[in-house]
Amino acid sequence: MTSSSSPSQDTQSFAQNHPDGLRADALMEEDVAWSHEVDGERDGDQFDRSERAALRRVAGLSTELEDVTEVEYRQLRLERVVLVGVWTSGTATDSENSLAELAALAETAGALVLDGVIQRRDKPDAATYIGSGKANELRDIVLETGADTVICDGELSPGQLIHLEDVVKVKVIDRTALILDIFAQHAKSREGKAQVALAQMQYMLPRLRGWGQSLSRQMGGGKGGGLATRGPGETKIETDRRRIREKMAKMRREIADMKVGREIKRQERRRNKVPSVAIAGYTNAGKSSLLNRLTGAGVLVQNELFATLDPTVRRAETPGGRIYTLADTVGFVRHLPHHLVEAFRSTMEEVGDSDLILHVVDGSHPAPEEQLAAVREVVRDVGATKVPEIVVINKADAADPLVLQRLMRNEKRSIAVSARTGQGIAELLALIDVELPHPSVEIEVLVPYTLGRLVARAHSEGEVISEEHTPEGTLLKLRVHEELAAELQAYVPAPAV
Repeated sequence: MTSSSSPSQDTQSFAQNHPDGLRADALMEEDVAWSHEVDGERDGDQFDRSERAALRRVAGLSTELEDVTEVEYRQLRLERVVLVGVWTSGTATDSENSLAELAALAETAGALVLDGVIQRRDKPDAATYIGSGKANELRDIVLETGADTVICDGELSPGQLIHLEDVVKVKVIDRTALILDIFAQHAKSREGKAQVALAQMQYMLPRLRGWGQSLSRQMGGGKGGGLATRGPGETKIETDRRRIREKMAKMRREIADMKVGREIKRQERRRNKVPSVAIAGYTNAGKSSLLNRLTGAGVLVQNELFATLDPTVRRAETPGGRIYTLADTVGFVRHLPHHLVEAFRSTMEEVGDSDLILHVVDGSHPAPEEQLAAVREVVRDVGATKVPEIVVINKADAADPLVLQRLMRNEKRSIAVSARTGQGIAELLALIDVELPHPSVEIEVLVPYTLGRLVARAHSEGEVISEEHTPEGTLLKLRVHEELAAELQAYVPAPAV
């Protein structure tokens, strides 16, 4: 005979057999007990209450790397870009070279180039730069490649940027913005950073966009305050423009103050009659490598566009013993943004104030003549057209001999060198010695041995033709500038009777 018990008895016996802390858990287990009649028809996995309440991980979403070598060799995700160019003049090769240079600029800025297209037009479209139909085709290319940025090989107006972005649905930038971004990454000195910031603000000012709250107006300026809302007030975008103009004015004052220090050093060199030589040239032509080869300066050398921006001035000496300064300047590029030319004008004054320009060109480049033309255009903008120029064809070890012959035939004052191997460096130093301005006064003096400082100045500031040590002193025949000639005039020997 089966015995039965009432619910109250079951509860009482359960309470006696289980501690107080487990009573609630046990009751929950009874509540969720599975039965075939009730739960058999339910679809999907049935979890316990604790499992249902817990946070569950989704497999495959973690990006944590377990192996330390994976962390060491992991690469950052690069921005994926598509390049667009408009071919308006010249040959197809010229436009392809320009787009290849844009690809090198994009890689320098830290982007991954996926594709590049060129369109033949008489002039860029006023609305979308490449026309509405080609803009739709560009959108298809962006979707197909998975790009997140489009870079145009030219300077776009604010309207072109907005309209092209509306069509392709990704970020659009132009060549100017790309170069400014590279300059911002590579500027190291205080002056270089200030010049880049000024150029960026000049570029940004007409391209500010506003929507929503950016176009809402501030409260008007009624004299009572409180509820005074008379007058249209200033929109937020107008406030932003005013603040940018104020920052630009402050930046110009700071750059002008920095210019004073450099001008003082330059005046000191002029006072001491120290000749100056400026190295100018296209970016990545090997200017820093040449400076290191000539002076041992130890400047950063890297196969990268605009690797060095800040000017470097070093002391050098000709084979004849004359002291001169050698200044490395910022690299140039075709279609250099006028914002940068204006911002870096104080730095480029080193070129205009020099006695000789070493115009470095990459002899292994597909179009070295275009590099020469682009640099000379900027040199003309800074007013340095009257400075003598020597065309230094660098990378002669990697250049085509026919290209070297063509360049040396077209450029009368040119020399082929290799800063990497040292080829032609001795000939270049001898050519610099010849081309530097020579002192105008020729004089013969007998300097007492007690005035050795004058002999040292004669060697450093002038050209010693002959030197003879006599019982009375050092007999010098030399060419010097007028100021030093006046000091040495007292030691001109009396003519023999």
